[in-house]
Amino acid sequence: MPHKIGFVVVSSSGHEDGFSARELMVHAPTVSGWRSPRFCQFPQEIVLQMVERCRVRKLQLLAHQCLIPSKVEFYVGQSLPERLAPRPAERFRRLGYVSLCDNEKTGCKARELKSVYVDAVGQFLKLVFHQNHVNKYNAYNQVALVAINIIGDPADVSDESDVASREKLIDHYLGHSTEDPALEGTCTVKSDYISPLDDLAFDMYQDPEVAQIIRKLDERKREAVRKERYDYAKQLKQAIADLQKVGERLGRFEVEKRCAVEKEDYDLAKEKKQQMERYRSRVYEQLRLHDLMDAELMRRPLDLPLQPLLHSVSPHHQQLVPSLPPPGERGAGSHLADPFLQEKPSAPAPDASPQCPAVDQPPPTADPPPKTQQPGVAAVELERSDRDGSEAPRAGAAGEPEPLTEKVLREASSAVDVLGEALVAGAYSRLWSHREGALLALYEQLSETPVGTPREDLKNTLRASVFLIRRAIRDIVTPVFQASLKLLKMIITQYIPKHKLSKLETAHCVERTVPLLLARTGDTSARLRSTASNFIQEMALCKEVRSLQIIPAYLVQPLKAGSSAHLAISQMALLARLLRDLGTEGAGFTVDSVMKFSARALEHRVPEVREAAVRLILGLYAQHRAAVLEHLPPADSATRKNVLYKTIFEGFAKIDGRPTDAEIRAQKRVATEEAEKRKEEEMTALQGQAAAPRELQARARARALQEKESEAAKAQDPDTPGGKAAPPSAPEIPDSRCLDNLCIFCGERSESFTEEGLDLHYWKHCLMLTRCDHCRQVVEICSLTEHLLMECDKKASFGKCHRCSEAVVKEELPRHIKAKDCNPAKPEKLANRCPLCHENFTPGEEAWKAHLMGPAGCTMNLRRTHVLHKAPVPPPGFSSGLSSSSSESHVQLTVWPARPPQQGPARPVPWELSDRRVRC
Repeated sequence: MPHKIGFVVVSSSGHEDGFSARELMVHAPTVSGWRSPRFCQFPQEIVLQMVERCRVRKLQLLAHQCLIPSKVEFYVGQSLPERLAPRPAERFRRLGYVSLCDNEKTGCKARELKSVYVDAVGQFLKLVFHQNHVNKYNAYNQVALVAINIIGDPADVSDESDVASREKLIDHYLGHSTEDPALEGTCTVKSDYISPLDDLAFDMYQDPEVAQIIRKLDERKREAVRKERYDYAKQLKQAIADLQKVGERLGRFEVEKRCAVEKEDYDLAKEKKQQMERYRSRVYEQLRLHDLMDAELMRRPLDLPLQPLLHSVSPHHQQLVPSLPPPGERGAGSHLADPFLQEKPSAPAPDASPQCPAVDQPPPTADPPPKTQQPGVAAVELERSDRDGSEAPRAGAAGEPEPLTEKVLREASSAVDVLGEALVAGAYSRLWSHREGALLALYEQLSETPVGTPREDLKNTLRASVFLIRRAIRDIVTPVFQASLKLLKMIITQYIPKHKLSKLETAHCVERTVPLLLARTGDTSARLRSTASNFIQEMALCKEVRSLQIIPAYLVQPLKAGSSAHLAISQMALLARLLRDLGTEGAGFTVDSVMKFSARALEHRVPEVREAAVRLILGLYAQHRAAVLEHLPPADSATRKNVLYKTIFEGFAKIDGRPTDAEIRAQKRVATEEAEKRKEEEMTALQGQAAAPRELQARARARALQEKESEAAKAQDPDTPGGKAAPPSAPEIPDSRCLDNLCIFCGERSESFTEEGLDLHYWKHCLMLTRCDHCRQVVEICSLTEHLLMECDKKASFGKCHRCSEAVVKEELPRHIKAKDCNPAKPEKLANRCPLCHENFTPGEEAWKAHLMGPAGCTMNLRRTHVLHKAPVPPPGFSSGLSSSSSESHVQLTVWPARPPQQGPARPVPWELSDRRVRC
């Protein structure tokens, strides 16, 4: 069965001072592991030698929380390579690699445990570490490994098991089963089963001594199962489960003791050590009471060093390895000792500091529980009692507090006179348990103060208590700080109302403690920050304190430029909560004070503080709009260049229901895009209609050329009936080139009137044409009424008025006829009828040009607004043969981008042109 394999470190590429690779040979909660040199070359290598040649089944790596390699490769070998031998890498066979997470999601606060299942035989294991992941905590580009675990079984045993498995498989397929059918279905241990006690997580989070006891109990449990002592095995199983919790708790105590030593807080380290000793002795006593372990196995030699993994800790493999490196290279690994197989006297070490009090003796063991109690329940209750005992005051558990010095006597003389020297000495003690016990003793004393005590004595006791509370609020130990808050709350809510003291005493308590509590809201511990903030909020909402309006005055004091981020953020959050609960009406907060505080907070160096100030201003604006705007600069473009003020003003717009600048820009952008899209669709639709004017112009050019040839033929043939020679003064008919660059509808000529230029002119600028509002076709204005009645896609919606002869929507036609408000039309021979201005004017084709293009013509022709600057149109009889130079001097043309040709045939334009319109 696979189990944990011991190993020693043979070589490594290098290490930082104090973090040797030999640290990997020890598994315990307090190990530091291996760490590469600073700014080292990659890859880094570590070579391990296992206790014997074995088949490796599983490898486990516990990575560092911030010094993380990107990849780790595994190699296995049968013998150690010689550095001088050619190609020493051939002695190792590559197994593969694993990639490690960069740990960004956890903020580099968690360690990654990587398990790899392999199947390789060898005695040497080489680890290759590649380039590190970059993070802000790894300033020197290092990689580290906290622990490594190898699980496998001896190579000869694994070979025999493989042979047996193959033979059994062959017999199964041949039908030669040699097993007893009666044993079929019985529980058997699988050959590849790995015990949880061999897992790396077990050793890294368990107290080493308790871990060894658990392994001993597990061995006895298996022995009991083999002997069918199932009740005893059940007790051992429950005891193992409870001891795992005990071991984890002792492991945490050990880590806390190590941290206290590193911080040189030796009082706390000594307290943790005594707590571990008491807890351990109680657990061992419970195990002895239930006869689960022998007494000699409970003895724990003090300060016993952790043993490296030179032998297998699994009960299935107890052999030592004869082929290990020399003793000089092994170091601590040469001392092989099992703490549970030896009994050594446990004499306490003398205290090195003469000023520290003597080592506290553990309290006597409690009475043994009844015999009917289960061992698991007893262990759980023992753990609970120890937890409660660690959180409760331990006055007297570590001796009497040390006497007060002359300096302390002068400082606390008033408190000593009122409360007594013993209680004040406990409050000034170096042990936090004495300090906590003194506060709780004072709590009991004040609670039991009888009604009717002289008022002067009550005041003196209160002021002396506040003096001790102020000292305890600054205490770095959480239980002492919480005891001070408990005492302060009792004084404000119970002591003062009970004895009917004045509000001056309440004000004295609040004014003396609130500044210190606000300072604790900037503590590095999140738990202390939250506790202090919640207590201030609770105290501010208390009816005895709320009427004094003291706390709001402290909260709106401007933040200092160099204040810590935690303090500023906590104060902003506390102000926002109290402002929501108390409001600005008669509770100590005013709009002016809050806005001055917020304006100063907008300049703080921490982004979270500035964001909190913005939220505070927006919340205040929802209730007091005008008062808030008085404290802010005007909302002009210069102010909006500041991102904070821009955010504030956009928040104001959302509160008021107005669109923000970003929303306005987005709306304009959408409107512009829609307009461009409509224009493109319109131009695409109209592009197909450009073929009709071009065809008309081509027919006019051909007709003019044909007339010219006919006139020339008549002039040359005198015998032709009615044909005479043309007089010399008669003007010649121009050739087809006179129609180039000419609009045949309005007579305008321009060099820009190419094929595309004329299309643009027809669509947008020609004064004789218009677009139907219903089908978007380009038609002549003179034939618009006929188009609406006969050709338009919406012609079914129109009817003709017999009075004005114009097209009217059928729904409006009855009202139109009944009203008789329209201008009557004259016969076509007497006058033309304009469908735009509904006026009658002189008949004839030239009159249409004068009416639509003249400066005093139709006022409803919208296209006239684009060419008002053009020269006035000559009277009828004007020749359209203008020179290109004169036209260019009076016409402004807009150059439009070329449009892609419209797919499919162009729609015909419903207009008819007489020959007079194209005559030059």
